[in-house]
Amino acid sequence: MALPPPPPGLGERLGRVGMIARWRPLHRGQVAVLDALVARSETLVIGIGSSNQYDARNPFTAEETESMLRLHLPAEVRVLPVPDLGHGPRWTAMVLELLGPLDLFVTANPYVWSLLAPHYRLCHPVHLVPLERRVPVEGTMVRRAMAEGEGWRELVTPEVERWLDERGLVERFRREFAGATS
Repeated sequence: MALPPPPPGLGERLGRVGMIARWRPLHRGQVAVLDALVARSETLVIGIGSSNQYDARNPFTAEETESMLRLHLPAEVRVLPVPDLGHGPRWTAMVLELLGPLDLFVTANPYVWSLLAPHYRLCHPVHLVPLERRVPVEGTMVRRAMAEGEGWRELVTPEVERWLDERGLVERFRREFAGATS
């Protein structure tokens, strides 16, 4: 999917905003998006996508992922698990029920975009982050660097780096998933 144009009205306060991503691990690019969302929305709901998955693409539990998010989110931001259902229409209905009415839904995922476009005004996260704050990093890059044992630390914030180190989660990731990283 080519980058869609920004929706009208992004220069104003955004009201009730929702975003679902896997956040595994939370990296600098995502923190820039979260900072922009916190600064510009009145109410923010963050979903942990694939919350029921534990594999090479989702190497941290939903609880661990929420803990990483909480390092960078104010307490009033609602964080909720959003499991994969393997069925787009059922997943869409679940998301509409979990998130409720929104003024804006933020996603970089083309499939999620296609499912939620009939229901929400959508925005790609790049349109919310000022150019000077954009960080060109993706979760796949971080997981690959973790699997290789080097280069991942500069892709996450010091808080996330410390949190992962203190819990031995990078070593667990390498032990369990290094050979299947994606």
